[in-house]
Amino acid sequence: METLLLVDDDPELQGSLRRILKSSEWEIESVPSNAGALSRVQSKSYALVITGATTSGQDDVELLREIRLARPHTKVIILTGKSTPEDVVAAIREHAFSYFSKPFSFDSLAAIVNIAVEGPSWDDGIELLSGKPSWISLQVRCNLSTAERLLQFIREIKADMPADEREAVGSAFRELLMNAIEHGGHLDPEQYVEISYIRAKHAVLCRVKDPGPGFSQQELPQSALSNPPEDPLFHTRHREALGLRPGGFGLLLAQKLVDEVTYNQQGNEALLIKYLRH
Repeated sequence: METLLLVDDDPELQGSLRRILKSSEWEIESVPSNAGALSRVQSKSYALVITGATTSGQDDVELLREIRLARPHTKVIILTGKSTPEDVVAAIREHAFSYFSKPFSFDSLAAIVNIAVEGPSWDDGIELLSGKPSWISLQVRCNLSTAERLLQFIREIKADMPADEREAVGSAFRELLMNAIEHGGHLDPEQYVEISYIRAKHAVLCRVKDPGPGFSQQELPQSALSNPPEDPLFHTRHREALGLRPGGFGLLLAQKLVDEVTYNQQGNEALLIKYLRH
């Protein structure tokens, strides 16, 4: 049986986690403070540690560092009541499994917890190459669970943006990232996608480069971008014939959500730009 350590004595949060986890496979222990959590981790191995939502991101990142020293293979999800973009970058650098600041969606937390408990032994898959809140460069392993973790980190970094702009950038970035991992990297965990997130005064830029040979948008019949004007659903029949999952609207959706999406000549690198209103 695996054990989760919750750094919080909130019975509601404990109850929610028990509903996510299989009681036959997981035991939940709790402590009220970060100091108590570190003492527990130093004396016992835990598969997953979730910090309390009443502490600051800075304090939780410090706990993460200490846990890394004592138990480098323990997965740590940070929940925090007070956060800055600098705290999120520090959490990525110290190999947090994920990061949530209040108010957060419990459905999103549940999805990440499920990825944590169902995944293999801890192996990050996200490498921070350069990190400050205004310019972040990373390499991300080509698998879908790692992509979901990265998307949550990016949500937290741009938490100060207006909600509509935050959602537009997040959704467009998600489409480019998933396209790069699925079609450029072919879901090969030995391959990596390069990511840059740049926050300028009046714009947000996201660069995604996949390891594949590239493609021409005009020669991509499985995408809605290539549909002839007289047949707007051509790509759906083509995908069905190839045995691909329903979809193909992602790149078209990305172009609708942000101000610019441009590609390099090879077709394996995309840049999206969203101009900010404030």
